[in-house]
Amino acid sequence: MNSPDGRSQRWAGHREQRRAELTAAAIAAIRAQGPDLGMEAIAAHAGVSKPVLYRYFADKTELWQAVGQETAAGLLAAIGPAVSAVRAERDVVTAAIDAYLAYIEGDPHVYRFVVHPSGIERGPDLVGDVVDTVAGGLARILGDRLRSVGLDSGPALPWAYGIVGYVQMVGDWWLRSQQPISRPALSDYLTTFLWGGIAGIDRAPDFPPADWTVKK
Repeated sequence: MNSPDGRSQRWAGHREQRRAELTAAAIAAIRAQGPDLGMEAIAAHAGVSKPVLYRYFADKTELWQAVGQETAAGLLAAIGPAVSAVRAERDVVTAAIDAYLAYIEGDPHVYRFVVHPSGIERGPDLVGDVVDTVAGGLARILGDRLRSVGLDSGPALPWAYGIVGYVQMVGDWWLRSQQPISRPALSDYLTTFLWGGIAGIDRAPDFPPADWTVKK
């Protein structure tokens, strides 16, 4: 005889799977119809009624959060291989920037739905969640690089947030302005600006700072 706990676990697993399916359907709807569609249009595209959609997502904010989490995961999946494919430190910066720009260029409707949501009161907080996810992943990449050259990985997280914020704002302008600059050129411009700070660390008079551990 099945226990109540067993039934609860199966239901939780089914619910999670169904939420993932509906999130994927929502992303497909946004790609097909644009970033401003409502729950009714999303439900229709998913082939379910709006009450069914609300059974798995309490409101548009909750669905937005699920879409944002998938978008962040996809972005990290794009940046990771691009960065691991290069060796030179400057090329790492260029690869990360170009992977981000390529991602938002290839999925502009989903990007706008996530970054500029309509009808979602807690939008800024949710955008922060996505930024946290992306910056955290980038910090791990930067941390690995710092350790590989014998430096402490402490600066990786603030650097990651700085890079994400900088590139996000410029990328947002780039999409809104209908990409007036080619992606390779923009990637190079942004790399040149960021690299000046990164490359200048070892020329600073107090390098390495007292709280950095240099491994021999």
